[in-house]
Amino acid sequence: MKRKLIGAIGVAGMLIGVAACGGSGGSGDKASGGDAGNTINVWLMSGSNPPNWTKQITAAYEKKYPGKKVKVTIQQWNGIQQKLTTALSESNPPDVLEVGNTQTPYYAQTGGLMDLGKDKAALGASSWLPAMAKSTVYEGKQIAVPWYAASRVVIYNKKIWADAGITGTPKTQDELFKDLGKIQAKGTKNALYLPGQDWYAFDGMLLDAGADLVKKDGDGYQANLDTPQAAQAIQLYKKLNSYGTAAKDKDEATPQQMDVFAKGDVGAFIGLGYEGAGALAKNPKLKDQIGYFALPGKTAGKTSAVFLGGSNLAVSQGSKNPKGALNFLKLAMSDQFEGALAKEGGVVPNKASLNGNLAGNEFGTVSAAAAANGGTTPLIPQWGSVENAPNPITTLFMTGVLQGQSPSAAAEKANAEMDKRLSQK
Repeated sequence: MKRKLIGAIGVAGMLIGVAACGGSGGSGDKASGGDAGNTINVWLMSGSNPPNWTKQITAAYEKKYPGKKVKVTIQQWNGIQQKLTTALSESNPPDVLEVGNTQTPYYAQTGGLMDLGKDKAALGASSWLPAMAKSTVYEGKQIAVPWYAASRVVIYNKKIWADAGITGTPKTQDELFKDLGKIQAKGTKNALYLPGQDWYAFDGMLLDAGADLVKKDGDGYQANLDTPQAAQAIQLYKKLNSYGTAAKDKDEATPQQMDVFAKGDVGAFIGLGYEGAGALAKNPKLKDQIGYFALPGKTAGKTSAVFLGGSNLAVSQGSKNPKGALNFLKLAMSDQFEGALAKEGGVVPNKASLNGNLAGNEFGTVSAAAAANGGTTPLIPQWGSVENAPNPITTLFMTGVLQGQSPSAAAEKANAEMDKRLSQK
């Protein structure tokens, strides 16, 4: 979200402490109730709405509900937390809004989102992917619906892999290490370009190891990085980082890893679809040379867990058009428009039965398969402050270990800073 649509989808780290939006409302009744005005105001984020999808859903809504109009306003991710929180607290908020999946608990705890519980069946809840649906529930209330997701995969240079004598993609982590070693032996310095602070790539490894980043502490939470599971994850990350020359104290945007890959001398990196496309746009000679595969797990048959970034759609608690807003959600959640979004945008749809819409999109297909083993950062309102720059997990824990500290020593420093942020009101 910070850098591009899917570049950091679901980044709760942008959230800051801003004014609450008033009381929480049990508004399943409201969503089925009246409808004041003829225009539904929909706020979507930059890059989330492919142009044809937007045009088609607007036309379909206005045809199905004669006299009603849809006004789509595109917002920028930068500064959205304050803008949206302010809007939700005012008398005329947007009716439908897009929120990042890990941002959703924050907005829910302010009371700004409508409870859609009584309408969840009509919105298709029984078919939603569990990993995506998890972020749409807060304190037992259905306060949003899952719209789309994306997961990071390995993006590789087919020519470099073939030149190293590799004929297929690795099915286990041990096979991956062997392949990366072969590529290095052929003279490629960056068999895998993995910067030391690629937080969302690392979060997938934490999820795969079963690490819990926080633990309950009374009414609040405490940091929980000093565990064998977190140590296992960072040791894997450190090993993968060793197959290249990427800085141990920089993230994937410093410099942009797709620009590094575009030079044509990098074996692979872990990224999102737009990064593969961006590398190709920068260097058209890579045409037909870019491939994708999910980061393998320890054993064949199961890929590594991934951070599942994505966006949800919600209805403002203060919407003047709750019935119209709900009707728009029903249309957006339909197989027709979920499928169209996946097809045009290359994102993972909210139900597995729609994955066929990704046919011909290699990244989308691989990303959807990886998403089956996806998860998120802790879905608690306090998590936003943890990821605010400088993120202690990247700067103190990840870089600390990569620069020689023990996992326990680095975790102690990161935990102390995380605890400060988790206790913020």
